Amino acid sequence: MACAVLLITTTKDMLGTEMVTAKMQIVNPSCNLNTIKDGRGAIFSFVPEMPIQEWTHQFIKAGRIRGNHSHPEFDEYILLVSGSGVEVAKDADGSETQIQMSKGTCIYIPRGISHVFLAITDCESVSFLTKRWDECDKPIIHENLGLGSGDHGDPSSPYYKSSES
Repeated sequence: MACAVLLITTTKDMLGTEMVTAKMQIVNPSCNLNTIKDGRGAIFSFVPEMPIQEWTHQFIKAGRIRGNHSHPEFDEYILLVSGSGVEVAKDADGSETQIQMSKGTCIYIPRGISHVFLAITDCESVSFLTKRWDECDKPIIHENLGLGSGDHGDPSSPYYKSSES
């Protein structure tokens, strides 16, 4: 099991101005070993950096994608509760980060980072948002990250709805 935390790096632009960039990353959650030793199972604790305001439960079919978007107003934690797949993020600097996910993996995706999930098997996930969706002026920006089609976030998909429509 793993849960991601924010990795902050700084870079300087051509004028020497320092810019902060954030990337998706994985770390292990904590576990009180007494919860294993008592024979009833285990309890793993995920402690987010930012307060959670809302969560959603998703179902993703094998071979399909979910994503092709970014969130300009909130950070997102995603906990995969069943199945396996790969989360791909296009970072602000143009680099690509891939995280293979299986049951129990939790990732953190900072606001503004474009991402897409590719399901290897049927999956269920829970997304935790740091701002309520309905309180956002623009909760999502759809784009095609070039990793699959058919998602509501893919502008070439028949399901895509632009902000103008």
